[in-house]
Amino acid sequence: MTYRLEPFYSGLDELGLSLNPEQVNQFIRYYELLIEWNQKFNLTAVTEFEEVLEKHFLDSLSLIRVLPKLSGETVIDLGSGAGFPGIPLKIAFPGLEIILVDSLNKRIGFLNEVIKALSLHDISAVHGRAEDLARTKEFREKFDLCVSRAVADMSVLLEYCLPFVRVGGIFAAYKGNNVQEEMARATRALKILGGMVSNTDTFCLPGSDAGRTLLTIEKVKTTSLVYPRKAGIPKREPLM
Repeated sequence: MTYRLEPFYSGLDELGLSLNPEQVNQFIRYYELLIEWNQKFNLTAVTEFEEVLEKHFLDSLSLIRVLPKLSGETVIDLGSGAGFPGIPLKIAFPGLEIILVDSLNKRIGFLNEVIKALSLHDISAVHGRAEDLARTKEFREKFDLCVSRAVADMSVLLEYCLPFVRVGGIFAAYKGNNVQEEMARATRALKILGGMVSNTDTFCLPGSDAGRTLLTIEKVKTTSLVYPRKAGIPKREPLM
């Protein structure tokens, strides 16, 4: 099948990125697997090729706007779902070491299939909840970078994500373009969990009028072992 790739190349140019033919083919194969598995269970409501390029692939890669020197960092993608942003980041920046985390085993099966089909290395998919994994020695404060496109209020996301980040590392949250109220509610959570806002970048996705915001939170002190609280509590009783 022939795909129209011009919008993808244009979007990459806008982000200042260049991919080789093998990387482009990996994105195409990723799309094909996404559509194939989406017929078995719901992975995404966005299925048209050019929409997936824009709303999933380019959106994931937009992290380069706030972290322009991605190379060999250790990365954890929480609530990875269908692999966004972790797998696009791995394709574009092969030197990253990435762990994809999701609480649904079906999605882990899909992620493992993508990793195998695309011959990706130094990336794995882990089945689990953030509240549990963040309490293990293997995961707690071990990562240079945590990324998440999960749909949750920032006060909740901070409790899920910051415990995984080493002091001096970064949590990058992919959000919509109206985050001021969210961040106002998250002031207490930031202080308690050891984070500090280092950058807020609001923009439109390449070739689109879809508004996005990338928030980068620097981990400035160790997170108390009290956090994250037990499963369900962060959502039910957010740190506000």
